[in-house]
Amino acid sequence: MTAADTQPQPTSERAPRILLIDTLRGIALIAMATYHFTWDIEFFGYVDPGTATQGFFRLYARAIASSFLFLAGVSLVLAHGRGIRWHAFGKRLAIVAGAALAISIATFFIFPQEWIFFGILHNIALSSLIGLAFLQLPLAIAFAVPVMIVAAMIADAVVMPGMLQSSLFDTRWLAWIGFAEFPPRSNDYVPLFPWLAALLMGIAVTRLAIARGWTGRLAKLQSADTMLAKAGRHSLIVYLVHQPILLALVYLFSLVSPAPAPDPRLVYMNSCQPSCLRETGDPALCQRFCGCTADKLIAEQLMTPLQNGTINPQDNRVQIMAQECSINAQQP
Repeated sequence: MTAADTQPQPTSERAPRILLIDTLRGIALIAMATYHFTWDIEFFGYVDPGTATQGFFRLYARAIASSFLFLAGVSLVLAHGRGIRWHAFGKRLAIVAGAALAISIATFFIFPQEWIFFGILHNIALSSLIGLAFLQLPLAIAFAVPVMIVAAMIADAVVMPGMLQSSLFDTRWLAWIGFAEFPPRSNDYVPLFPWLAALLMGIAVTRLAIARGWTGRLAKLQSADTMLAKAGRHSLIVYLVHQPILLALVYLFSLVSPAPAPDPRLVYMNSCQPSCLRETGDPALCQRFCGCTADKLIAEQLMTPLQNGTINPQDNRVQIMAQECSINAQQP
């Protein structure tokens, strides 16, 4: 297939709107709201610490982020595949980037230790700019680049752990790229890599659908407008308002029926052990290591400062404890 084969053919007729895309975006919004609700009730102490960031919900969150970025790539092709409409693109980019900035500013004051410096909206804005180049590249390249990004990240996680990570990227000024060894704490962290791959794959798949003439059939799959589709067409507004509403509702409930105070040691263990398991794959070793560091942190009165962000894991005192406990954990 040549580059010319992948370009949409000019037509005098307006392409039919694919309501299915709006509906899929609406479904993603519902999934996102359910995940954020889980995060909210964890934040207020109604479920075990780490529930929203481990196991199923960790994968759930990644699937949701991937779906939004993939659909952003789809929309980019449908809107600008026949030629970039710079005014419309610039307006949309300004709205998304402005919303991302507003979220950063708001969370900086509300959650100063975990403010959102590069979340899903930040990623969509930057990835969309990069994605413009892939609207005209040969289709083979459009598919190859996201596949290579994912392959590199899998190799980094499985084959040669840490090969793409460096402490040089640990500051907020560089962590957004995605190569941080210990990224700063954030309530929504969606770095450029590997998440750029999802948007680029959305571009590639949509370009293939247009080249093969599938868009007409996709448009016929859903003819009736629905609440989901309408929500999907206004996804940015829904995204911006739903979490404050959910937080307010859970907060009001907490005034009536407050959750019991969490055990700091349990909170630490629920965070430490999954991280250790990803690195070592040894549950017994992780149990010993995390238990040792938890006891030392409590004894030195560093547990609370570590959990509220007053000190970070790179603090020299924490590093010394980790080294001592690592040696001890090697001896069953």
